[in-house]
Amino acid sequence: MDHVTIDLQPTHDPSAPPSPLHAHRGGGTPEAEALSFSDPQEVLTHPALGTGDKRAILASWASDACAVENLPNWRRLPETGAIVPLDDILDALQALDGGALH
Repeated sequence: MDHVTIDLQPTHDPSAPPSPLHAHRGGGTPEAEALSFSDPQEVLTHPALGTGDKRAILASWASDACAVENLPNWRRLPETGAIVPLDDILDALQALDGGALH
């Protein structure tokens, strides 16, 4: 399954201190810390994620790569293994645009 990795280090202000969600490994090379979510609402309400990051995570979950075998309307989240209805993911994506799907 795909693993979603988000780099939360701001790119617009190099003098800004690193985000608490940003990890560094040896040599000072910044690497993104993987975030784990078990529900689309957790993604929507995460304070450090921008709209584009939220959309990327939710869209990856909505893809067929996360489909549960023989259950096409359910998705297994790669980070936690949680199984969620596809409609919940699509509703969260729609909420990013200011509307509800259902």
